[in-house]
Amino acid sequence: MIRYGILGFGHHAVKRMIPGFAEARDSQLAGLWRRNLDKARENAREFSIPHVFETAEALCASPEIDAIFISSPDALHLSDVLLAAKHGKAILCEKPLGMNTGEVEQMLAAAKAANVVLGVAQNMRYYRSLALIRQWIAEGKVGKPVLAHSQFAYSAERSPREWIYDPALACGGPIGDVGVHCLDALRFVLQTNVTAVSTLAHSDAESGAVESYAVLALALASEAMATVTVTTRASYRSLVEVTGEIGVILCENGLTVDHPIEVVLRKGDQVLLSETVTNADAYGLMLDGFAQWTEGRGDYLAPASDGLHNQKVLDAAYASWRNGRREAIS
Repeated sequence: MIRYGILGFGHHAVKRMIPGFAEARDSQLAGLWRRNLDKARENAREFSIPHVFETAEALCASPEIDAIFISSPDALHLSDVLLAAKHGKAILCEKPLGMNTGEVEQMLAAAKAANVVLGVAQNMRYYRSLALIRQWIAEGKVGKPVLAHSQFAYSAERSPREWIYDPALACGGPIGDVGVHCLDALRFVLQTNVTAVSTLAHSDAESGAVESYAVLALALASEAMATVTVTTRASYRSLVEVTGEIGVILCENGLTVDHPIEVVLRKGDQVLLSETVTNADAYGLMLDGFAQWTEGRGDYLAPASDGLHNQKVLDAAYASWRNGRREAIS
């Protein structure tokens, strides 16, 4: 049993992580820290969390904690990871890992020096929808994939995360926030990497220096091509689709945990296969996957060494938006 402490307990912890810990078998939420100590104590009482820590340092130093789950704003991830590594704790960090590739490389070096595991909380790698799409592609049900698309749309108008449009705290707008989920989902199901990216994006008065919607065109090592479309100016929608030489996989709202979803295999107008799955247990599976990896009992699907590639794509995507050129991924 791995005892987790959440560093940066907030809206995401309440909405997603508390239910995830309730379903997990090898993971226990043992402590938390947040800047407002009164709210931290209130959270601990409400969710029966044994330990509240007055400082982030105290959380990371505690013998009652085995692993640190970092869910602070993006710009704080580097210092939080370095703090956890300093105290020899296993580290599971929210996406995007950092503000840029250099920060992620620092994180990896610190984790290696401390001999601790470092993972990305890329929960969607534990989605049953993506596992099924990946399986069907591997089985050759669509032939060789040639095109793929993932979309994530939501409205940020009433978002409780007040920092998401602050460039001092957020890696970016929806590209960094949910675009990283989309590109990672495509990499996962297609089992490939991104070799180049071109970006079109738009900012507005509310989003300020960061984008409010964007389109990313991705060249893939598999020779397929993909697009990622994201916005904080629309009703919720998430989509994954893959077009192969002999078939198409469609999954409307394929990146949701809130209700069952249908994964469909089509050839022309004909539905060849249709399967309904749920992603509701993904957070618990992610926590347990990381716990087992920490204990040396299995592999974790989203190690930070892999997350480094996603960060390189984000860096290239933002560079492309600024300079109007296609950016290669090293």
